[in-house]
Amino acid sequence: MALHSQRSANNLLKYWKLFDIGLQNTFVYRWNFLLRMVFGVVPLFGMVFIWKAIFHSTKGAPINGYDYAGMIFYFLVTVFLDNLITPTEDEWQIAAEIRDGKISAYLTKPMSYLGYRLCTYLSYRLLYIAVVFVPILILAWIFRDAIRLPAHALTWPAFALSTAMAAGLQFFIAYSLAMIAFWVLEISTIVFLCYSFEYFLSGHIFPLDIMPAWLTGFIKWSPFTYELYFPAQVGMERVQGTALAEGLAIQAGWLLVAWSIARLLWSRGVRKYQAVGG
Repeated sequence: MALHSQRSANNLLKYWKLFDIGLQNTFVYRWNFLLRMVFGVVPLFGMVFIWKAIFHSTKGAPINGYDYAGMIFYFLVTVFLDNLITPTEDEWQIAAEIRDGKISAYLTKPMSYLGYRLCTYLSYRLLYIAVVFVPILILAWIFRDAIRLPAHALTWPAFALSTAMAAGLQFFIAYSLAMIAFWVLEISTIVFLCYSFEYFLSGHIFPLDIMPAWLTGFIKWSPFTYELYFPAQVGMERVQGTALAEGLAIQAGWLLVAWSIARLLWSRGVRKYQAVGG
């Protein structure tokens, strides 16, 4: 029992060290974070003007339950979530390590490569949100009239849980795409194709519930829905009760599927990599 506890403590310490190394490495690029945030909010202002014109043309009539303030609040939440959880170049870095043979250095070390990349991802996101926290506060102040904080205490833990699962889902999808580099020399076409669908179907451009009713079933069961749109809906309290529990269950299911695919692709890819590289 004592030996098992010691091993668990050593594993935690090992991955904590990896997390700390990730922080140190990514802190070098702190100004890149700030610049990326600045350019990342430009589309937000574009959306503000577009939706202002749309609601002006409809004389302020709500669109599927969204008034102008509600629509702006939706995009504020999505910008916050996008900066908080979306992986940044993880798939390109992993694919480059596979393509250049650098992955061999990790195969001989007593650690999980998936665990290592997860620590790197978490350290990057933590530092990124720390650097851009002030710009996010400035955005919140500019659009303060549109912000509507949750009225129910249960919404906060539900939003946190959904956001955490959305982060895991996005990470495992990026990781799985990178694993294709074991079989394909250049994965850029596949990545851009996947992310084109993801950008549209995750709710970046507009809330998915304003789409035609016949797409409701697809939206409900699509994994992309739970990367951004669903957590935003939870935070805005547009999903409650049974619908909230069902949505969290579907999101957890997709997270498990993405994790399983990531592990399967790694297992198959490493066997092929070792067979070719020796």
